[in-house]
Amino acid sequence: MTAHPYRDDIPPVESGPRPQWSVMIPTYNNDDYLPRTLTAVLEQALPADEMQIEVVDDCSTAGDAGSLVRKIAGDRVAYFRQPANLGVAQNLSNCIARSRGQLVHLLHGDDFVLPGFYERLGQGFAAAEEIGLAFCRYSYIDQNGTEIDRAPLEQKTPGPLPDRLRRLASEQRICAPSVVVRRTAYERLGGFDRRLRCTEDWEMWVRIAAAFPVWYEPATLACYRMHDAGNTGRNVSSGDDMAYTGKAIDLFADYLPAAIAGDVTRRARETYACAALDMAYSLWQAGDRRAARAQLGVAFRLRRSPRVAARFLQLFGRGLLSWATDRKPGGRTA
Repeated sequence: MTAHPYRDDIPPVESGPRPQWSVMIPTYNNDDYLPRTLTAVLEQALPADEMQIEVVDDCSTAGDAGSLVRKIAGDRVAYFRQPANLGVAQNLSNCIARSRGQLVHLLHGDDFVLPGFYERLGQGFAAAEEIGLAFCRYSYIDQNGTEIDRAPLEQKTPGPLPDRLRRLASEQRICAPSVVVRRTAYERLGGFDRRLRCTEDWEMWVRIAAAFPVWYEPATLACYRMHDAGNTGRNVSSGDDMAYTGKAIDLFADYLPAAIAGDVTRRARETYACAALDMAYSLWQAGDRRAARAQLGVAFRLRRSPRVAARFLQLFGRGLLSWATDRKPGGRTA
């Protein structure tokens, strides 16, 4: 692998005994959620020589993650604190570089896995040596751990995902807690792209899918927590969440075969333009008009098409003009 200006190299592990698994837990100000993350892993952990477990703290400014790890896990879980905040993409790459296992699970400190996750995902890699990435169905949960929704079922039985590039590049179908990657795939392709503050994971999964087969496990075995302090939540008010979505699509367009690249990227842009409109409408109803305008602006930068225009009219209807201009009685603007 040649050096890339925006991706960290992932060097191979030095020779010697290695665990099968590395469960790497990046965290930043997640002390409220980290205990659930840790206990879920420990409940199905293999012996230390078979499973490395390590929390990698991106220089948190609140709480004491190190003390929390020691209280819950003793010396079974290692703890490393970055000397300075690296940001999401580089901290994830550092997690991979610190991993020693054959299979790497990046489990954010506010998410968790369900019983059977490591057993079932491990079966996917054991079934075919060429598999580079395996993922399972997952639940969306709120800050209290209550299920909000569940990811669509990709297929009814475990196995390789057909038409993987078209499916995974058309829409983000994988969330971080649900995916495991063979370390050699990271060694070949490099770390997460530092140009992305959001959707750095989507770009990575498409990059891997372009180089390796993907395995799907239909059982729901992971939980993705949605809350305002999460990385995506922090970027909604500025519209950066969708702006970086567009950037990710631009980046992975180069990985797609020419025969499908144009159609896939158009579909992806249209899907997330409509998602940005939905978010804009929700924010407008909540009274956050500045954030709503930000989402509206990025929606039409992502894609202008009849479908996007129809969604806009459907959402805003007769209130469209007054909302878009935000005019007060007498012609004054807000």
